[in-house]
Amino acid sequence: MAAFKFSAMLRSLILLLAAATAISQTPAPSPAPAPCNGIFLTYTHAETARIPPDLTLSDPANQPYRFQSTLTILNNGLDDLVSWMAFVGFRHKELLVSASNAVLTDGTTLPAQVGNGTTFSGFPTADLKTAVETAGDTTQMQVQVQLVGTQFGVKPPAVPMPTNISLQNDGFICPSPTMQGKSQMYVCCTKDPNFKANDTLEDGFTARKSGDLTITYDVTKTYESSYWAQVTIANHNPLGRLDNWELSWDWMKDEFIVGMKGGYPDVVDTNECIFGKQGQYYKDFDFSTALNCQRRPTIVDLPLEKTNDTTLGSVPFCCRNGTILPPQMDPSKSTSAFLIHVFKMPPDNNRSQLTPPQNWGIKGRLNPDYKCGPPVRVSPTLFPHPSGQLSDTSAVASWQVVCNISQAKAASPKCCVSFSAYYNESVVPCNTCACGCSRGTSNTCSSTAPSVLLPPEALLIPFENRTAKALAWAALKHRTVPNPMPCGDNCGVSLNWHVLSDYTKGWSARITLFNWEDESYADWFAAVEMDKAALGFEKVYSFNGTMLADHNNTIFMQGLKDFEFLVA
Repeated sequence: MAAFKFSAMLRSLILLLAAATAISQTPAPSPAPAPCNGIFLTYTHAETARIPPDLTLSDPANQPYRFQSTLTILNNGLDDLVSWMAFVGFRHKELLVSASNAVLTDGTTLPAQVGNGTTFSGFPTADLKTAVETAGDTTQMQVQVQLVGTQFGVKPPAVPMPTNISLQNDGFICPSPTMQGKSQMYVCCTKDPNFKANDTLEDGFTARKSGDLTITYDVTKTYESSYWAQVTIANHNPLGRLDNWELSWDWMKDEFIVGMKGGYPDVVDTNECIFGKQGQYYKDFDFSTALNCQRRPTIVDLPLEKTNDTTLGSVPFCCRNGTILPPQMDPSKSTSAFLIHVFKMPPDNNRSQLTPPQNWGIKGRLNPDYKCGPPVRVSPTLFPHPSGQLSDTSAVASWQVVCNISQAKAASPKCCVSFSAYYNESVVPCNTCACGCSRGTSNTCSSTAPSVLLPPEALLIPFENRTAKALAWAALKHRTVPNPMPCGDNCGVSLNWHVLSDYTKGWSARITLFNWEDESYADWFAAVEMDKAALGFEKVYSFNGTMLADHNNTIFMQGLKDFEFLVA
């Protein structure tokens, strides 16, 4: 009996010891984050699920997975967070399909590739209030962005977390984020004590920002179910221009365009209204009189002859064939504007409920690429009184969109330069495929072979007519040519820089511009950047030429009066 008791006690002791050992091996919970008295950001991964095609065996690195996550921004500070912007450092070739309560800051429409990270801006809630002024109401202090997309190669149980999250508003310092387990990270961003804020005016609106190009969306008249707005595009870059500009945006609340002055949709299309919810709500409306019901319309400028047309034109700065010049070249032609009549949908049918479109984009025929930020509410624009009185007329509400020139990694140049000199008989043409080559050229020409030297007169004819001259010149100079021959530069515009003379106290060069496109360029200009030689600039003949005021290494050239057209 005693032996039995001892054995039972021993088993109990062993069981207790085993239980204690198991408990000690359970990982301790992560410590709770320290209190944050600034802007608290969290990123929580919720779900990963494999989606077709099944590449787990053949190509696991490119196996697609659906992911769901939540980005939370909470204002724990003492000041409102105006026009919040948050960065998420995606790194797994993510394709973002949807994002609630936010848009991409660069104006890209979803779905979008965000594998190199992206910045979100708030919509429809752009500002986050404080706990003090809302009595701790988190619905006004906080926003949650539900993210759904596709990532590649991260198989469960691994978690596709971003590298970083941070607040992008000026005047904040964000340390490296802290991981909470495997599926959540957080960071507390605090105000920079050395930052001098100057972005909020006395009237409570955000100060207007500067950029290469700014777009102002001014609501000038408002009614219960519609409003009129003026859209103004202003160029501020000394070398930037737009030809045949095309402006686009996304309607976020099923709005549609009923009328316009000074501009026009590139497509007049009301089918989406007729067969959509707009047609169900506006049952008695004649949609044949409307202009466009696309969720993302594209607006173009009107031709010059419509400038004084009382029906379609008669808007200051309108009707210039889509040409916007640098202000240094002609301030009167650096702005373009048009009016737009917008119909709204419930629940926004009251005169004070005004929502600007999002995801703005602008492009031209032979122009740089622009990335546009979200519209930011600014002080109402003041317009000259239509009667000519000294008083001004205020807009009902105004938003500003700032666009800056950006060079996309995959973007090709849109013009090229060839070189020649008085001391060499041959011309160095533009590089092969300087402005890109189509995929189907490998059978007819080489996209990798270097361009061949040419006789000077060959520059005067299109590339497709140069082959005979190039071969004859190579034979004359005893040079070999590649087989197949190199592809052309495929540039719509090219320039030739020819060293004309060189002497002890200086040199001269001749610049020739070629337009190979089917359309002429009005008010052409060219710029030459020379870091070392520009300070010795004396004069330009046949063109107007000046040094740029803010760029002492750049010479700006444009056509003389009556010679401003680069003819097709």
